[in-house]
Amino acid sequence: MSPIQFLRILWARRIILVIAMLSCIVAAVLVGTMLPARYKANSRVMLDIVKPDPVTGEMISSTFARAYVGTQIELIKDYRIAGRVADMLGWTSSPQMAAAYAHRSADDTRDFRRWVAQRVIDGTDARLIEGSNILEIQYIGSTPEQSAQVADAVRRAYVDQAVAFKREDAVSNADFFRKQTEQLRDQLRTAEKRKTDFETANGVLLDSQNNDQESLRLAALAGAGPSVSAPMIAPANPVAGQLAQADAAIASAERVLGPNNPDLLNMRRQRDAIAASGRAAAVTMSAGPNIAAIYGAQQAKVLAQRGKVDEARQLATDVSVLRDQYQKAAVRMAELQQQSQASDMGFTMLGNAVAPESPDFPKWPLLIFGSFALGAALGILVSLIAELISRRVRGMEDLRYHKVPVLGMMTTTDAAKKRRALLERFPFLTSRPGAEQA
Repeated sequence: MSPIQFLRILWARRIILVIAMLSCIVAAVLVGTMLPARYKANSRVMLDIVKPDPVTGEMISSTFARAYVGTQIELIKDYRIAGRVADMLGWTSSPQMAAAYAHRSADDTRDFRRWVAQRVIDGTDARLIEGSNILEIQYIGSTPEQSAQVADAVRRAYVDQAVAFKREDAVSNADFFRKQTEQLRDQLRTAEKRKTDFETANGVLLDSQNNDQESLRLAALAGAGPSVSAPMIAPANPVAGQLAQADAAIASAERVLGPNNPDLLNMRRQRDAIAASGRAAAVTMSAGPNIAAIYGAQQAKVLAQRGKVDEARQLATDVSVLRDQYQKAAVRMAELQQQSQASDMGFTMLGNAVAPESPDFPKWPLLIFGSFALGAALGILVSLIAELISRRVRGMEDLRYHKVPVLGMMTTTDAAKKRRALLERFPFLTSRPGAEQA
């Protein structure tokens, strides 16, 4: 179909086109007039999703940021938030709301509070502003003041509920870690007592590096003189250096541990043992030829209690593991307790909503032009359908067939001149320019 044929059809069916456009415009005007005006107010809150948690220092990764935002949007439109808003605005005690609820449809079985909350949900929407962490909460109401009031109430209820969720979660986790801490503390005390009882019963005493005192004495003897060699034992530092290190460790521990702490008592016993080994080494050095015998006796003693030393080291390892677990659980419990009392939970409210000056619906320019375009499209479609159902010859283009030329056209002189001038000026209007005969 050439453009001139299309225009001829529209001109012939112009009444249908006009009626369709007028009908759509009239319908749009009636809808805009009969339906109540709606006003949209916006209230904003900033989500600190790229800001570390003030207590734990944790951050939400970019992988889960989108899911987090989606969860917050769904939370805003949840019944729990809407119910809080209805209570804050006094809608649940409003006589007008009660009267409207009494006239609801018969198949509506919701209770009054849920029915009122649903009105809040129906008018509420939220979106994340592109390229920012700002969450915009929107509410569409019947008046500007109501829209702004409800938008701020939804934001307030959302922030309060989100903070409450985080605090409840922190309290629950803190209670779990508190129980774990108490259990680990009891296990640690039991393990320390088992280790101390074993060392006392078997005469085995280990230092902080799990070295027993007899092995330390043997090492001291190995370094006492050039005549003694102990190939199975690595050389140790001089006794004076070991005493200095032990004294420094005891002084440091006394600042944080009590005088009866088992670790501090162990360190003191180790220091006494080192001092005794030093004295023994001094005696053996002065004994001259007897140092080899003393070394051999000490070596036999170390070998004899090797099994007990290994068991004592295993008990010490158990104590060390339990102490590490206890410290980590205690630190995590303290963090969660602090988080449950924190006021900064990752939300910053950005001012109050402003009552809109113009309604969000109806927007008359958009409504009129939109209905005009819809009517034109509908009129063109109906005109083409009517033409296809009842096809007519409206010009010589409609008579052209494949390889069958049109010899001429009978018309008035003025009309022929106008037609020829039009085709000469706009040759693209016909599918075979120059084929017409006047």
